[in-house]
Amino acid sequence: AQCPHDMKFIKGEANVLEWNHTADPPYGHYGICCAEMDIWEANSMATAYTPHTCDKPGSTRCEGIDCGDTLKGERYKGICDKDGCDFNPYRLGNRSYYGISSNFTVDTSRPVSVVTQFLTEDGTDEGELLEVRRFYVQDGQVVPNSEAIILGPDGGNSITDDFCNASKVKFGDINDFAKKGGMREMGAAMDRGMVLALSLWDDTLVHMLWLDSRYPVDDPPTKPGVMRGPCPGGKFSTPAYLRENHPDASVVYSSIKFGEINSTFGDSTRGGRQLTSAFLGRQQ
Repeated sequence: AQCPHDMKFIKGEANVLEWNHTADPPYGHYGICCAEMDIWEANSMATAYTPHTCDKPGSTRCEGIDCGDTLKGERYKGICDKDGCDFNPYRLGNRSYYGISSNFTVDTSRPVSVVTQFLTEDGTDEGELLEVRRFYVQDGQVVPNSEAIILGPDGGNSITDDFCNASKVKFGDINDFAKKGGMREMGAAMDRGMVLALSLWDDTLVHMLWLDSRYPVDDPPTKPGVMRGPCPGGKFSTPAYLRENHPDASVVYSSIKFGEINSTFGDSTRGGRQLTSAFLGRQQ
C-alpha cells in the first residue's frame, strides 16, 4: 500500500526509467500499489497490526499523483491508504501489555503464538468483512488483546470501522482508510487473494519510529497517538546503528496455520479464518 518506487521489476518489466541507484533506498519512476494486511509488524518492544486499502483492485503500476508520494506532499492523494488503521497497544494507552520480560502481559523474551481472526457479517467466508481480531497464546494460555484504553470504556480490542474512526478522531489523523473503502474493501482484497510475506527489515526513511517510538517527531509526546512505543529514537533507531550493534537480530516464524476460527491453536475446532506465527527475536 506504500506504492514503493524501489521495486526493480513491476509486472514483468524492469523499472529502469529514471532509476536512481545511489539513493537509499534506490527508486525509479514507477511505483507499485496494492492492498496490504499487516498481520503482525513488531519487534520485541512494540507491535501493531494494520489493514491498508486501495481505490483500485489488485496490483497497480502507478506514476505521478496516483503513487501518493509523501515527499511530494501527495500522501493522501494516491490510490492507496498509506497510514492504514493500526492497532498498537502502546499507542492506544497500554504501556505494560507487550515487552521483554515477565512484567508484561505478553513477554516477547519467550515464544508466543499470534492469532488473527477475520470475522464477517454473516459468519461465512463469503460475507463482508466487519472485524479483525487479535489475541496471543503463550504458555498454553490464551491472552486477550489489549483494550484501546485511550478511546475510553467502549474503545474495544479489535479493528472495526468504528474503531478506526474513533482512533483517527482521537489522534487527529486523516481517515484515509475509510475514504478508500474501510473494512469492506479490505475483505474484498483478501477474497481476491493475497501473498503471505515474512521478513526481518529496518526502515531507512523514518527508522521504524511509527512502530516503536515518538512519531511524528515534531509533535509533542503528550499528544494522543504520538508515542508508539518505548524506544528512544534518534541514532539508536537508525538502520546504521542497528546493523552495526545488533547484527545478530533474528526472528523465527513457525507453525504457521490457516483455518476455521479457533481451529489453529489448542483443541477447539469451530468455524472462520485465522493465521498464527511464533517467536520474536530481540531487535532492540
